[in-house]
Amino acid sequence: MEYKFTSHSEEETLELAQNFESEKFPNMVICLNGELGSGKTLFVKGIANALGITESITSPTFTIVKEYVNGEMPLYHFDVYRLDGNTSGVGIEEYFNKNGIVVIEWANTIKDILPEERLDIKFKVLGENKRVLIITPYGTKYEELCEAVL
Repeated sequence: MEYKFTSHSEEETLELAQNFESEKFPNMVICLNGELGSGKTLFVKGIANALGITESITSPTFTIVKEYVNGEMPLYHFDVYRLDGNTSGVGIEEYFNKNGIVVIEWANTIKDILPEERLDIKFKVLGENKRVLIITPYGTKYEELCEAVL
């Protein structure tokens, strides 16, 4: 099943991310896709804020992953754009079982290593502030998550 959510502002995108965080569970994997400036990192900021993480959230483009462990649950924020699909030696899969929340920007570039159960969110830009988020849950936990939030 696929869900669509229309955001008319940054605040609505942040609120949606916070709602997903409120239903969090250990080893949650959220995969974000969409063009530059579509709201992927903003979504991660919403999750981080809801977790009580006080550090500034920026895209880890050059470091691949940023670990935020000072919230109520660890947040592992990946940006795999620069990997160009080559994940050997990076160890991304190890994070899927670290009892935190894993959020991966540009996840479509590493589809072959993503867990079968996950949440995919595609961001589509419709205007300066308007975005459509196409949300696809894979697995029962993620279907229940979407039913609770959307």
